[in-house]
Amino acid sequence: MKVKVISVLEDNYMYLVIDESTRDAVAVDAAVPKRLLEIIRKEDVVLKAILTTHHHWDHARGNEELAQLFPGLRVFGADERIGALTHRVTHGQELTFGAIRVRCLFTPCHTSGHMCYFMWEDDSPDAPALFSGDTLFVGGCGQFFEGTAEQMLTNLTQILGTLPKDTKVFCGHECTVRNLKFALKVEPENEAVKEKLAWARQRDDQDLPTVPSTLQEEFLYNPFLRLTEEPVQRFTGRTEPVEVLRTLRSQRDNFKKPKERPNPQAMLAFDWGLFGPFLEKK
Repeated sequence: MKVKVISVLEDNYMYLVIDESTRDAVAVDAAVPKRLLEIIRKEDVVLKAILTTHHHWDHARGNEELAQLFPGLRVFGADERIGALTHRVTHGQELTFGAIRVRCLFTPCHTSGHMCYFMWEDDSPDAPALFSGDTLFVGGCGQFFEGTAEQMLTNLTQILGTLPKDTKVFCGHECTVRNLKFALKVEPENEAVKEKLAWARQRDDQDLPTVPSTLQEEFLYNPFLRLTEEPVQRFTGRTEPVEVLRTLRSQRDNFKKPKERPNPQAMLAFDWGLFGPFLEKK
C-alpha cells in the first residue's frame, strides 16, 4: 500500500492510496481533480473510488467532475451533502479495494457527518494508515463547527485514540507549525513539543509536508490527546477531560487570531473620494 501525499489549495491535503500489486487506487478527499489526474497518470494507476471525509468544498469539490470523467466511479462518505455520493457508509463498516482494507470510523463534530478512514493490508509489515480529515491534525484537532466537545472527546479517546500506536496519521490540512506553537504555549516544558516544532519549521521552510505523523507521537505532543496530563489541566484550569478539551479548543480558536485590517488600497480610495458616487443616496 503506497500513499501519495498531494498538497492542494492553500494548505489542504488529498491522498492517493495505491494497491501496488494491482495498480488500482483510491483517492481520499479529492478536492482538485486536475492535480489528482496528473498523479494518476504519473503513477499509471486506475482510480476505483473516492473516500470523502466530509462535505466541505475544500475536501469534496472534485467529486462531481471525477464522477463524470470515470463512469461508475464509487464515491463513499457519511453525509448526504457530499457531492456525487454513491455509497453512504456507517461506523465500523469495512470496505475492500484489492489488498487494501478500510474501516470507516464515524467522528461527528467538525461536521455532523464526518468520517475517518483506517486502512491496512493483511499480512503486510507496513504500519496501518489513518485518514483523519479535519478531526485529528498533527499537533491539533478540528474545530467544533457542527458538534460538541463531548463528541470530540469520544472521537479522540474512544475511536481514534484506541487505534494501534504505530498508525500513520494523514490529516486534511498542513497546520502543524501553528498547532505546535499553541501546544508549546500549553506545555512550555514539553521537550517532545519543542523537538517536533523545530522539525516542522524546517519542513515548512523547505516547503515539505509534515504528514504523516504516528499516533504514538501524537500522544507525546498533541495537547488534545493529553487531556489528563497535569500541565495541560493546569493551563486550562480544568480537570474533567471534556472541560479540558472544551477550554483548549476555545483557547486554540483565539490563538494569535490575526486582526482584520482594512485593505490599504480601499482606504486610499476612500481618502481620495473615489467611492463617493457609489455611496450617494439616489
